[in-house]
Amino acid sequence: MLYYLLAALGGVVVGAVAASLVAVRRCVAHREAAAKTLEDDRQTALIGAREAAQAELERDRLDLAEQRREIEQLAAKTTRRQERQAAQEEALDARDKVLEEKLAACDRREAKLLRREEELEIRSGELEQRSQAVIDQEQGVAARLAEIAGLSRDEAATRLLQQLDAEMAIEQAEIIAKKTKEIEARAKEVGCEIVGRAIQRYAAEHTAETTTAVVKLGDDDMKGRIIGREGRNIRAFEQATGVDLIIDDTPNQITVSCFDGIRREIARQTLVELVADGRIQPARIEEALQKVQQDMDRAVLKLGEDAAFECDVSGLHPQLLRMLGKLHYRSSYGQNVLRHAIEVAHLAEAMASELGLDAKLAKRCGLLHDIGKALDHEHEGSHPELGAEALRRYQEHRLVVNAALAHHEGKESLGIYTTLTAAADAISAARPGARRENVERYLKRLEQLEDIALGYKGVMKAYAIQAGRELRVFINGNTLQDAALPKVARDIAKRIETEVAYPGEVKVTLIRETRSTAVAR
Repeated sequence: MLYYLLAALGGVVVGAVAASLVAVRRCVAHREAAAKTLEDDRQTALIGAREAAQAELERDRLDLAEQRREIEQLAAKTTRRQERQAAQEEALDARDKVLEEKLAACDRREAKLLRREEELEIRSGELEQRSQAVIDQEQGVAARLAEIAGLSRDEAATRLLQQLDAEMAIEQAEIIAKKTKEIEARAKEVGCEIVGRAIQRYAAEHTAETTTAVVKLGDDDMKGRIIGREGRNIRAFEQATGVDLIIDDTPNQITVSCFDGIRREIARQTLVELVADGRIQPARIEEALQKVQQDMDRAVLKLGEDAAFECDVSGLHPQLLRMLGKLHYRSSYGQNVLRHAIEVAHLAEAMASELGLDAKLAKRCGLLHDIGKALDHEHEGSHPELGAEALRRYQEHRLVVNAALAHHEGKESLGIYTTLTAAADAISAARPGARRENVERYLKRLEQLEDIALGYKGVMKAYAIQAGRELRVFINGNTLQDAALPKVARDIAKRIETEVAYPGEVKVTLIRETRSTAVAR
């Protein structure tokens, strides 16, 4: 029993010792693991601290390099600044030297000026003394002359001033003549250049218009049918159309005569239709005339629209377009008025473009400037006044109205567009072949030019040459001097402008002739 107890106790003790040993082993293992973990943590911390220290060291190195670069840049800037300051100091030194030299020169100049002022004061005193002596001498001479001439001082002064006025008038006339020639030469050169370019930009053909129209017939028997029994057909025709039918011995044709181009054309077309139809009687004449008048109204409107389209003029009243179309059947000195108006429009546009003005407004003024010629056969008044009234009625621009009213002399011009219209009108009318003039009127104009020149004192002879474009006047050299000729020429030109109707311009040339005759016996 004791054995078992001892054995059990021994087993307990052995078990306890074994358990203690196991616990001690476990404790030793845990301690080794903890020591290893601690060592690993220490190694990791050391590595991290070393890396952080290296990174911080690297940042310090970069900062140091950046600071070194900044220091180098500052040093370079400082060096450049020092160089600039040195250059500026050198420039300032050079400028100081220049200023010192200039100051020295100014001092010398001031001294020289002071010396000159002193000399001038001395000379001024001498001049005053001389002036006083001259005045005294003049007074003495004037008194002596007054005593000799028996004139008072005021009378002598008046006579002297009159003599001076006469001398100055001659000098002024010479100066005016010289300047006038220069201005006229320059103005003519510029004007010719502008007009030449305008004419080059627009060149139109010209056809002579007449006051008659010819209708061809198939045979001469038709003349008898047109005349009718006891002339009733021809009387009805002439009464209805307002024209004259000229039936002569010319074979196979009848001439329609009328000063109104529209009536003449209506009559011509009516006669052509009657001849083609063959039925010629008063009732048929009125029927054909009515139809032709309706067709003519449409044709006139179409002609006006075509003219406005050709000139690129828009916004015209339909009545103005009809009036433009009527101009196609109107002629002036043989020139078709509608073609003349279109040509004036293009010329005015070209000149306005050259001068930097409103070319469209100038073209509108040129196209409508003769619109009154469509009315002057039916209403009292001149074509400029009738045209201006019509344009004003249809609310055209005031400058367009003024161009129609004042493109001929006698009315006030409101601006440059009226002047351009008048110039273009003169160019279109005066160019060779544009117009024809009857002999009687032509000779009367030449005679009028010569009579105007012969009315002046000192004029011996006057000749109108070059178809009235130039007037040559021969002056008596003993009556007028050279200095007076420009004034006489201007006076003659002014009278021609106001008293004579002429196309283009008239050049007045004065020729002074002096003859000395001696007879040997």
